[in-house]
Amino acid sequence: MKIVVIGGTGLIGSKLVNKLREHGHEATSASPNSGVNTLTGEGLAEVLKGASVVVDVSNSPSFEEAAAMNFFNTATRNLLQYEQTAGVRHHVALSVVGTDRLATPRPSDAEKTIRGYFRAKLAQEKLIKESSIPFSIVHATQFFEFAKQIADASSDGTTIRVAPVLIQPMAAEDVASAVGRVAVGSPVNGIVEVAGPQQFRLNEFVLQGLRAHNDPRTVVADPGAGYFGIEVDERTLVPGKDARLGDIRFEAWLAQSAKPATSANPSPR
Repeated sequence: MKIVVIGGTGLIGSKLVNKLREHGHEATSASPNSGVNTLTGEGLAEVLKGASVVVDVSNSPSFEEAAAMNFFNTATRNLLQYEQTAGVRHHVALSVVGTDRLATPRPSDAEKTIRGYFRAKLAQEKLIKESSIPFSIVHATQFFEFAKQIADASSDGTTIRVAPVLIQPMAAEDVASAVGRVAVGSPVNGIVEVAGPQQFRLNEFVLQGLRAHNDPRTVVADPGAGYFGIEVDERTLVPGKDARLGDIRFEAWLAQSAKPATSANPSPR
């Protein structure tokens, strides 16, 4: 089965392409580097020839609302149009657990938040749902790989303040596996939630991630700090009871990721 992965050179896309190929599928990586541009439509007709499934794991280069809205609306409209012409039978898109909750503004939000980004993701999902192409939308929780990014966004230099709410993060490897399973299955015409095998408090998750990489910054549990400036409650960042869970535990991932990289050509000592 030919499966085209839009954003196939990114963190999730590259892993997904490899997994699909390992299982005998004709997985094609599509990105601007390979001559496929979803914003202009360049290369879409050619890459989608003979494709049964399209998986979109591409992302906006900006969290700013106008830029993100333009990216997801334009790219998704082009994709769906070319998929319809090519006879694609399943459109799969990667999104975020709690997108609807994260898109709704609250009075106590910080001045600058990324709520606009989640409104853009909702707009993307709406286009997919209104299309005639059968679809599956995968809502994943935050990735282990982004613990430092969360910390940096919440730091004033030496102190990091985040809300002590629940989070159920997962490894990018498990995200790719989950998206792959959905892609080779039948369209659900709805949302599939995926998450990691453990729940943490957000401050605990960030602290463990920093300490594993010898980052000495102080992490403070501050209920008013939110998440990227967004007010969140106990359930905003966690999935429902029917979520499909990954296998990789955070401590195992940390132990592996903290290992120093080895050179293929080590210098003589």
